[in-house]
Amino acid sequence: MAELRDALPPLYRELLGEPFAEEIPPESKATCSACAMLERGCQGSAVAPVDGRSRFFSPDTKCCTFHPRLPNYLLGAILTSDDPALAEGRRRVAARIASRVGVSPEWLHPPRTFTLLYDSARGAFGRARGLRCPFYEADAGGCTIWAHRDAVCSTYFCKYVAGADGRRFWTAVKELLSLVEIQLARAALLELAPDLLDREPGLRPASATPVGPEDIDGAAPPEEEYLAAWGAWAGREVELYAACDAYVRSLSAHDLDGLLGLDGRLARRAVRRALDTARSPSLPPVLRLDPGATIAWLPDGSVALGSYSELEAVALPGAAYRLLARFTGDEPISTVRARLRAEEHADLSDDVLLELYRQRVLVPPPRRAAARPGGGGPAP
Repeated sequence: MAELRDALPPLYRELLGEPFAEEIPPESKATCSACAMLERGCQGSAVAPVDGRSRFFSPDTKCCTFHPRLPNYLLGAILTSDDPALAEGRRRVAARIASRVGVSPEWLHPPRTFTLLYDSARGAFGRARGLRCPFYEADAGGCTIWAHRDAVCSTYFCKYVAGADGRRFWTAVKELLSLVEIQLARAALLELAPDLLDREPGLRPASATPVGPEDIDGAAPPEEEYLAAWGAWAGREVELYAACDAYVRSLSAHDLDGLLGLDGRLARRAVRRALDTARSPSLPPVLRLDPGATIAWLPDGSVALGSYSELEAVALPGAAYRLLARFTGDEPISTVRARLRAEEHADLSDDVLLELYRQRVLVPPPRRAAARPGGGGPAP
């Protein structure tokens, strides 16, 4: 198995330390080169959505209907790379910097109009060309800046080998990487151009101010707004980004730990705990069929069940579904299985139950609130 750090941009390989040297199972369900979310790739195993709304991705977009927020040092890594595979990415990043749209000393932000559309859209992820990433190469079906992608793009998978536990693990990794991006971008500016940190930010994120005519037209911000953010570095953006990249590459894992502080320790702990659960899951003693699970009966008499994600379902024989209905959360799994063997001459193996739990088709019952002394109802 590969190490966790092998799944991330190479810049972080020597920076992140524990637990990123741990081995992780490959996310074999999420196949980017042969997208697992394209209808043509399902080979007859597709399940019609119960609400009539397709979840398949478009071949023109795949999951790249997202605009990354790239920190200054990753921009510098892209711009200074001599890797031929990044040539198109370098060209696109340079053009974006020249446009001044969403360009700040710390980040390359999504345009404000993009964020408004993304936050307001329904059923558009993976399908709307208007949300396609500017660094996505449609003809090749791949990313032009993959080696230096951001935290979100490094940790997103449409399906997870470990089901809900896998999603929880990669979410924890994303939160840690997001903290790393923030602290490294700020530390680089503090070292190289501290006056830019002291300035009133003129280039705010999309949600901070209403959009103006230049936002709607995709034009550069007003000159005074841009100069307020960049000061003497205006026109030298590439130089600053390259210096940020060099600064980050000079840091050690110990340096990064100091920058992350207590928040970093807590985030690493969350990654470790989630990784342990994803690699070594255990069945809760009591389970019930998730009352919110999506159920679709198929023409061959089998049933598709979805719970934790609308992009993934598990198929079972119809007879097995009737067995699942016996899991009500009122008694231990062992008792339910003994009754199934005695009354139905059937059973569900540990492996099947574990997979159904990972998919959260089977879930622990809600915890009952403890009664207050004197019978006064639930504790606050």
